[in-house]
Amino acid sequence: MVRWRACFQALLTVGLCACPIGFANVLPAAAAEMPSTYVGSKVCMGCHPKEYDSFSKYSKKAHSSQSIKIMAPKLSPEELTGCFACHTTGYGKPGGFVSFEKTPELADAGCEVCHGPGSDHADAGGDPNLIQSKLAMAQCESCHNADRVRTFNFKPMLFAGAH
Repeated sequence: MVRWRACFQALLTVGLCACPIGFANVLPAAAAEMPSTYVGSKVCMGCHPKEYDSFSKYSKKAHSSQSIKIMAPKLSPEELTGCFACHTTGYGKPGGFVSFEKTPELADAGCEVCHGPGSDHADAGGDPNLIQSKLAMAQCESCHNADRVRTFNFKPMLFAGAH
């Protein structure tokens, strides 16, 4: 994956980027305003192998796309998008899940569902200030809410087998 934003900023810092038409003054600000995007759990694995291994083995979220694939033939397009919202990573958000074909690395509910988009964190060599490490139960409620608990009989698992 190209890390253009970090590379461009590094070139500017050391003075190796000289743009004759003024992009040097425009792109850094635009890059800084771009939201962090989703990179997929395998990117997290490089620096967090223990957590990734535990998550992959023990968390149902790590295999959540299987439920969608099993149910998809029985669902309407509206119902299917409702499934994508909780069973994939970043559906409907910048750099998030689009489809099984286009973004297979985001097909399961991975690390970034809880910790937020990881591109800035990964681009900065794992800067802990660029990822959400302190989690609250309220964050789980977009998927694990009272209606879904009643309908599907599941409850939030704060540690989800990863930590």
